[in-house]
Formats: sequence, structure tokens, C-alpha cells
Amino acid sequence: MAISNAVCNSFKQELLVGTHNFTASSGNTFKLALYTSSATLGASTTAFTTSQEASGTNYTSGGNALTSVTPALASSTAVCDFADLTFGTATLSGVRGALIYNSSASNKAVCSLDFGADKSSTAGNFTVVFPSPTATGAIIRLA
Repeated sequence: MAISNAVCNSFKQELLVGTHNFTASSGNTFKLALYTSSATLGASTTAFTTSQEASGTNYTSGGNALTSVTPALASSTAVCDFADLTFGTATLSGVRGALIYNSSASNKAVCSLDFGADKSSTAGNFTVVFPSPTATGAIIRLA
């Protein structure tokens, strides 16, 4: 089992038929769910699943909603950004990665994130920090 950093293949096709709307004020609701190292997440992931999802104090299955920043252009690259997400006073262990998914569209997968190692928190903040929305660093970018 493995988690990789990947934009989901199904998401790429769904963009072209208008399934996902990232507009901050009127778009879809996107969530981030946490997973253990036993999960398999990557380009072939098509939807949120509870299989191998992390569990712990102050973490609810399905994760938390992300605050979207309306997509913009960075030079000629379209970029999408989210505000950093904190699971407050959470006790979690063995968290290896995450899945961003569209809860407004049948929980369709957007991208998977590999944290590089297992992460944990004990009655503290578990925060997922998103990169700057630049042409080379944005979490989601189309060049």
C-alpha cells in the first residue's frame, strides 16, 4: 500500500465537463481527509473512501472542509490554493497522507498528498500547510 503526491486522473477528465468549481464564494465544498500509511492513494483514486482513514480525538471521518481561494493565473499557469487546515486539539498518530475531494460532487477525488513520513499530534493542533499559489508551487496547477 502506498500514498503518492498526485492529481487524480478522474479529476483531470471531470474538469473538462465542469464537475468541479473552485470559486471561493459560490463554488463547491472541498474537504481534506487524513489517511494512515496502510492506505492506497494516488493518480488512480476516484473518490473519498473511509478505508484506512485516520481516526482519533477531534478528527471526524471525512475530514474537514477547506477554505478555497478563487483560482487565478500566475503568469500563464492557472493555480488553485486553499487556506492551511488545522484539526484543533487533535490526538492522531500514524497519519501518512491526505485526500482532497469534492464533497459537493459525490465525493469525487481531486488529489492525494503524501506527507513523506508518519505524522502525529497529542491533544494539539494537527495542521496541513499548503504551498504558495505560484506557477511552480501551487497544490493544483494547470500549465
